[in-house]
Amino acid sequence: MHLLPSNHILHSLISLCNEFPLHQYPLSLNFLIRRQCSLIKSHLVDMNNHFNKVFPSFDLINPELFPSHRIIDTHANCFSFHLFSKQANHNINSQVQELDKIAIELSDTPLTTLIISDASVKNNVATSIAYIHIRDKPIIKILQYTLNVTSTKAELVTIRCGINQATNINYISKIVIVTDLIHTVKKIFNPSSHPFQKHVVAILKKLRFFFSCHLDNHIKFLDCPSCSNWHLHKAVNSETKSIKLTPLYPNKLS
Repeated sequence: MHLLPSNHILHSLISLCNEFPLHQYPLSLNFLIRRQCSLIKSHLVDMNNHFNKVFPSFDLINPELFPSHRIIDTHANCFSFHLFSKQANHNINSQVQELDKIAIELSDTPLTTLIISDASVKNNVATSIAYIHIRDKPIIKILQYTLNVTSTKAELVTIRCGINQATNINYISKIVIVTDLIHTVKKIFNPSSHPFQKHVVAILKKLRFFFSCHLDNHIKFLDCPSCSNWHLHKAVNSETKSIKLTPLYPNKLS
């Protein structure tokens, strides 16, 4: 500054700043009353609700949903369900033993992967966890958090991630998924319109690729209600419920 001529504009600006001290803007938060502050906060929450609310994800014109091209039409023998019986003569202990037997049989072959998935929603934050078991391999764990989604969408996302991991392994020919939301799984193969089609389409594309790699490739879904307390699923279920997260701007409906 000392090299500048005395009549330079910068000298004038600096002298003006020294003469007129800076003041806070009249609408600064420090000058607002409590009600005005709450109004500003409510706008932030409204904006958060608008951008993070649950939106339906229809995809009616996707080729995966066209008649005669759907998985249920082209690969009907490549997927199956093992439902948990609700009959009185089938008690929980016997069905838990059946799940144990299936898990042991699967552990004897390196060509099969067992995926145990679960999702929990608290404070509008969905926690999705999947354990992927492959013989002689470390357990692969998938953990994901999503804000303002339904449990159905959270479970579909978990299953999608598990299938992505399993289909990326070249020698896997059979995928078995254990879930306590079997009705959610059935939406994957449901040709009617529903608000989760974009996620379903992503799963169907992966399954079509998997089924096309080899004629013997297969996926099976095991129904395991939380009330059964099957030890492998209970461990995943307990972990999803033990994680507590709170969004920065909570939804007004929470």
